[in-house]
Amino acid sequence: MITTAVYDTRPYDREHLQRASRDSDVEWRFLDFRLTRETAALAQGARAVCVFVNDEVDRACLETLAGHGIALVALRCTGFNNVDLAAAKALGLTVTRVPVYSPHAVAEHAVALLLTLNRKIHRAFSRVRELNFSLNGLVGFDLHGKTAGIVGTGKIGRIVAQILHGFGMKVLAFDPFPDANWANRSGVTYVDAASLAGFSDVVSLHIPLTPETKHLIRQETLDLMKPGAILINVSRGALIDTTALIGALKSGRLGGVALDVYEEEEGIFFEDLSGQVLQDDELARLLTFPNVLITSHQAFLTREALTDIARTTVDNLQALDAGTPFVGGSVLT
Repeated sequence: MITTAVYDTRPYDREHLQRASRDSDVEWRFLDFRLTRETAALAQGARAVCVFVNDEVDRACLETLAGHGIALVALRCTGFNNVDLAAAKALGLTVTRVPVYSPHAVAEHAVALLLTLNRKIHRAFSRVRELNFSLNGLVGFDLHGKTAGIVGTGKIGRIVAQILHGFGMKVLAFDPFPDANWANRSGVTYVDAASLAGFSDVVSLHIPLTPETKHLIRQETLDLMKPGAILINVSRGALIDTTALIGALKSGRLGGVALDVYEEEEGIFFEDLSGQVLQDDELARLLTFPNVLITSHQAFLTREALTDIARTTVDNLQALDAGTPFVGGSVLT
């Protein structure tokens, strides 16, 4: 039996993890709060912890976990920028992730954000519920014939490119490791980053957060973008410098922004703050723009993706218990 403390859990986490572990020796200890250096000691008695994107798995947190006999930090997500991997390795802790889950979930959400923002569906929905059937201010544009720029052509970026190509858009792409064969088959043209920014009516981000990609979208890159372009981010919030983004929105340079992630989302996203005053001034400012659409990191939230995440997580926990290899591509330390 491998007891696992699951931090920052929601009902959908519990449902899918329990379903995936029906025939396993995994015992869950579900915790509603995030993993931090202050809450790490509450994993005492478990052999593993299961964490998500907003848990703070820094050196101090990992030292506490190691001191309580934790052997595995199992991320139920793909990104791992919130984990101090060097500290985990030094402490002898294994860190695993879910290397892939339904890429269609995230890709389709990116396209849903684009369609909603462009055609102002969210605003129309709110109007109609108040019996306001006016169409004033709801004009969008045809995607057909426009140019989409895909930054990052991994699994998710490729699916977004193929969907938008199916809409009749010209698709440009930038990736440090281009795949010419895929591009030729899919009707996609690789270009340099500056050309993508300058020619694209829609720019969609699909790259991991690394020290090199932090604030990839900043004042200099925003100045390169085609006036009136729409920017989509379903990857990692810190790819965008929020202060610079607000400046581009205020100046009218950007036509719209759709975000499923935000660089300071910890303690905000996944929480119900409806009865409180939002303390993040930049997020509050973003929410005032009529051409900004924000969802709360929900691009992964489909039955298929949750099933994939739970299955891989359980498989890694069972591998720890049995001393067998972890799921391919999941081991980080």
